[in-house]
Amino acid sequence: MRKLFLTVFYSGLSPKAPGTVGSFLSLIFGLALLQYIHVSTLFLLAFLVTAIAVKQIDIYEKEVGEHDSKEIVIDELAGMWIALSISGITQENFIIMGILAFVFFRLFDIWKPSIIGKIDEKVSGGWGVMGDDIVAGIAGGIAAAGTYELLVRFVL
Repeated sequence: MRKLFLTVFYSGLSPKAPGTVGSFLSLIFGLALLQYIHVSTLFLLAFLVTAIAVKQIDIYEKEVGEHDSKEIVIDELAGMWIALSISGITQENFIIMGILAFVFFRLFDIWKPSIIGKIDEKVSGGWGVMGDDIVAGIAGGIAAAGTYELLVRFVL
């Protein structure tokens, strides 16, 4: 059950780009949930998942003896849901905002600028795995909102 949770329904076992696969599946789950729940509830769910994941990752890392295994993508789910939640997504901009949040979240998660990289390098255990993706989600959501605003003002 732990592996199902940490790999987001085994998407983290993808042989190529498990983080991107996990992020994409998390985007689809998040967009589906937003048809039934308020965006603030998705935000809170991201932090509930984070609280559970930190403990489960600590246990899993002790079992396998590896920090931040590529197959663990629950951090991508939390980061993706945070990015969606703070992007300003609505029913009117659902598709474009979902794409922007996904692209910017992945960009920050892969690039790891500034504090995101520091968290990834220096924080151990579950908080190290989850922390960089939480901050990448915040940065991704802000970048998506800003980009959407620029698109609305100057292009659309």
